[in-house]
Amino acid sequence: MLSPTELRRRYPEAYEMRPALYWLDLVLSAVVGWGAFGAALASPAWSLSALAFLVLAILGLYRGVLFIHEIAHLRRGAIPGFESAWNVLFGIPLQVPSLMYVGPHMEHHRATTYGTGEDPEYAPMASWSPLQIWLSILPMLAVPGLLVIRWGVVGPLAAVFPPLRRWAVGKASTLAINASYTRKAPTGRDARRWLWLELGAGAASVALLVGLATGVIPWIVLGYWYVAGAAILTINHFRTLAAHRYENYAGGVMTGTSQLLDSVNLSSPWTILIAPVGLRYHALHHMAPAIPYHQLGRLHRKLIADLPDDSPYRQAEAASPVDAMARLLRRDKDSSAIA
Repeated sequence: MLSPTELRRRYPEAYEMRPALYWLDLVLSAVVGWGAFGAALASPAWSLSALAFLVLAILGLYRGVLFIHEIAHLRRGAIPGFESAWNVLFGIPLQVPSLMYVGPHMEHHRATTYGTGEDPEYAPMASWSPLQIWLSILPMLAVPGLLVIRWGVVGPLAAVFPPLRRWAVGKASTLAINASYTRKAPTGRDARRWLWLELGAGAASVALLVGLATGVIPWIVLGYWYVAGAAILTINHFRTLAAHRYENYAGGVMTGTSQLLDSVNLSSPWTILIAPVGLRYHALHHMAPAIPYHQLGRLHRKLIADLPDDSPYRQAEAASPVDAMARLLRRDKDSSAIA
């Protein structure tokens, strides 16, 4: 398997970032997502035309939201203002400020914590029953409402009650699938970032609740917003289930090759709708997290052409999320753990 150093030496062009493309992609996603959301509101409530616009809004907003993954990997200052713009366009309105992902996500990429109890984005789901795997999707339907409560109600109360603050930071401030994961309190510059983002998310939440109570904001806005948020979270959870094999039952430290084989590239082109912004090349991303999203497809095709037939990289592939899910559901629950 090629190391990140070898990848950079052999394919240096794959590491070239195009900030203008980041901005164009982000802005177009916002225009499509929020424009279609507005068109849904302008249509007769819950009509077919409104639902069609809502579907388009979900696709646009979903693509925009997933730039949070790129933000988690950007060096500080690499694209000035990009994280702030993302929070204004997506994070704050949808109640998922970037603090929920930036920071903890790197623990998912650290060689010594990937797949362990310290990884917020990993659980040994291959050992779960099919029913348990399917049931893991259901909480996504409640999360939009819980987020409003987290930022608009728990946030202000936590500022007064330190024990509640510790719980809110540790257990209710991270986009995680590992229920045992506990986040550490932010310090230094991160603490200042948290303050502004918490204030922004809290203000948006309170404004929504007050607007609904006073009639300034029609309830249809909340209905469409909730459907869009729940749909985005559900689609993303399905994508997350397909992103890895989740076969590290023992939870020990894994070798680099094992981590690669536990990750999944999705080969079908249509999967860009479910895994946009480069996330369909998830195994490649784990090989070289520093590669910008817009370079992953080109590098993947070069690797497929250049690597030998017995390369482990070729094994880290599924045709689609459906195929990846099928493997996860039929996995022999008595198999030994990956080492």
